[in-house]
Amino acid sequence: MPTIRENFEDREKSFLSPFGCQSSRSKGRVRQEPSCPIRTEFQRDRDRIVYSNAFRRLKHKTQVFLSPLGDHYRTRLTHTLEVSEIARTITRAMRLNEDLAEAIAMGHDLGHTPFGHSGETVLKEIYSADFSHNEQSLRVVDILENKGAGLNLTYEVRDGILKHSKGFGQIIPEDPEDNAATIEGRIVRVSDIIAYLNHDLDDAIRSGVINIDQIPAECITVLGHTHSERATTMIRDIIYSSKVGNGEFCIQISDEVLSAMIDLREFLYENVYRSFHVHKEFIKAKKILTEIYTYLCENADNLKEELVALEMNTSEPRSDSEERTVCDFVASMTDRHALTLYSNLFFPTPLV
Repeated sequence: MPTIRENFEDREKSFLSPFGCQSSRSKGRVRQEPSCPIRTEFQRDRDRIVYSNAFRRLKHKTQVFLSPLGDHYRTRLTHTLEVSEIARTITRAMRLNEDLAEAIAMGHDLGHTPFGHSGETVLKEIYSADFSHNEQSLRVVDILENKGAGLNLTYEVRDGILKHSKGFGQIIPEDPEDNAATIEGRIVRVSDIIAYLNHDLDDAIRSGVINIDQIPAECITVLGHTHSERATTMIRDIIYSSKVGNGEFCIQISDEVLSAMIDLREFLYENVYRSFHVHKEFIKAKKILTEIYTYLCENADNLKEELVALEMNTSEPRSDSEERTVCDFVASMTDRHALTLYSNLFFPTPLV
């Protein structure tokens, strides 16, 4: 008698588009494991990510505004959920594998630093110019999670996590090397951009960094006046513009909508991400992370204690340098943990 998983895999074969990635045809895991009788491989990956420590820490990591106190500002966790929802909507409409898209979306930012992209910039400066949050996300699921054992995810999910971003790169990459191996992975990349274009704009207006009147007129005219209108416009445009060509499924955006998205992203970079308000907080974040990094590189016992506290310790010694280990720790911290640790390390403790 077939298992629940096998029945589900049969439904995938009959329902998914020929361009969708069937669970039963996954390239598998680095370490082979027995199949689950209930869940497909991609469903298992999604669950492993959601139950990971790194995923829970996203709730206290900055999206744009550092350690926001307002209840309605996005965090890295709410960003992740919005990306997942957009990706699922698009893949469902295209008859692709929702479970795969959801797993990639849930894991795509696990390697993001405290203090948002400010933290990423700091680690580029103090650790390595090659540091990137997408590669760190892959490192989290491959090596750092599960006390050093990793999550042992499927090839397709790992590939999607790695290829979900390339900084200020093209919205739809022309270089095949920048594209995920699956259509679902490519959709997560675009969904990530749709999500942050909308919610970063929303949060910037809420914070008073910008006002609605500053938004380029073309962006309003083409994409819409509200968060909901803009998201709907972009999602529908991708669904209806994407098509099959030369035997391949091509994710596409109409010229008009793509131009408006590019303009909106440039507007956000110039008026929000590089604004005086955000840069002022970046200077503070840089000081905090730099001093923590330097201190832990010079104090191995303290580093070991901190790794244990974040459940990043492992009984299996790795060949990583001390600097690489400290970088992993710093990237894994939440905003509030970084602030608390900085206070504990560098602020005097008054006698009682």
